Amino acid sequence: MTMTKAPERRWSIRARVLTGMLLLVGLALVAAGAASFAVQRHELNERLDESLSRSVKEFGVLTETGVDPRTMKRFEHAEDLLYIAMQRTLPSPKQGIVSLVGKEVRWTAPDIVGTRLEDDPEFIDWAFQVQDSNHIRLGTIKTDIATYRAVVVPVSLPADHERGSFVLAYDYSAEAVANDRNFLIYSAVGASVMALSALAAWLVVGRMLEPIRRLQTTAQQISETDVSQRIEVSGNDEFADLTVTVNEMLDRLEGALKAQRQLLDDVGHELRTPVTIINGHLELMDPDDPQDVKQSRDIAMDELGRMSLLINDLVTLAKSNRTDFLQIEPVQVGKLLDDILDKARGLGQRQWRIDYRTEATVRLDPIRLTQAMLQLCANAVKFSEDDSRIALGNEILRNGHGETTLRWWVSDAGIGIQTEDLERIFERFGRGQNSARSSGSGLGLNIVQAIAETHGGRVWVNSEPDKGSTFYIDLPLSTGSKEA
Repeated sequence: MTMTKAPERRWSIRARVLTGMLLLVGLALVAAGAASFAVQRHELNERLDESLSRSVKEFGVLTETGVDPRTMKRFEHAEDLLYIAMQRTLPSPKQGIVSLVGKEVRWTAPDIVGTRLEDDPEFIDWAFQVQDSNHIRLGTIKTDIATYRAVVVPVSLPADHERGSFVLAYDYSAEAVANDRNFLIYSAVGASVMALSALAAWLVVGRMLEPIRRLQTTAQQISETDVSQRIEVSGNDEFADLTVTVNEMLDRLEGALKAQRQLLDDVGHELRTPVTIINGHLELMDPDDPQDVKQSRDIAMDELGRMSLLINDLVTLAKSNRTDFLQIEPVQVGKLLDDILDKARGLGQRQWRIDYRTEATVRLDPIRLTQAMLQLCANAVKFSEDDSRIALGNEILRNGHGETTLRWWVSDAGIGIQTEDLERIFERFGRGQNSARSSGSGLGLNIVQAIAETHGGRVWVNSEPDKGSTFYIDLPLSTGSKEA
């Protein structure tokens, strides 16, 4: 099933990459084309408006300073002014011109002018409407024949009761043909570029996916129970980095599977013993003997309590892998140390004291750190005599590399730890040779280690048999973690 679906997946990846590249190229071409089209259309509008405005200014000069060649005096009739203006205006190839007097078209452009405004009734009606407003009007008018960019200049002379208007218009549709033709050429070139891009992308993506196919073939040989195989790293590119990342992931997965198997073995072993004890006492219990029933009940409750403790500790360890395990906040570590000491006094009759207290505000999880310190205090009580000394402290240390560490410690004068047990005691269900099995779940120090590591730190111990132990929790202070 996997081998038959693999080609379809490879096709899907190649198709998706190809589609994405074509979309990017297409969007780039469309954006560039649209921008170019908009710029050219804007330049066209500006050119036409500038030409019409210049004609309006020339007509204004003629109106203000011009003289009628027949009378050699100022123009008295709009008809005469418009006639001279028509003679002096040379329309562009796609420009038309007419003069309106009253409610009729009085003068038209010579026959050589191709744009015949007088042949478009809709345009003429619009010009008459604008003439009545007695204001110069520059605008765009769309008719059934064409779209025009036109200006209407009303004319009203004091000695003439008839009003006229000077009308110039560009055939906007014809002017825009060149712009549209350029856009069509651009579109054709863009389509060709996209086709060539598709072909090139198809070949390039195929070559790019070849290492992925090799990686997939090797990965298929890795089973759910055997993750010892690794993928050969070749080259020095992103795919080589991907292969290294996959191999590192397999290393972590293999470690997690081993830890899982070890956890199941350890939990099974730890839970089997209390279950066996409870089952044995219940089988041998004499139900008619109240003393035997009470004794069996006490033993069962004690073993069930230890099982409950074990389960709670396992839940804590499981939560340590979650992102919300820690609730980081600014904490006054001196005050927190005092609070921990107050809580630790209830663990046993000891000479509790603080060796050293640092006054600073540090970002950490006060609840989890309190849990870790009290676990170390409980261990100190468990392996020390009544009225012996147990000291707590915290201190900020700086090394020569500019690194800053907040160190917490719990020191006792108990029986100490054998040298061969110094590393094993931090393992899950790890106990020293002088540890009593029934005195705990065997997960206490492992929980302390989890809390320290989730803070980015570590826990370690300095101990000498028969002279006591000092457990340290070192928490690195990154930039911004120390506030005061």
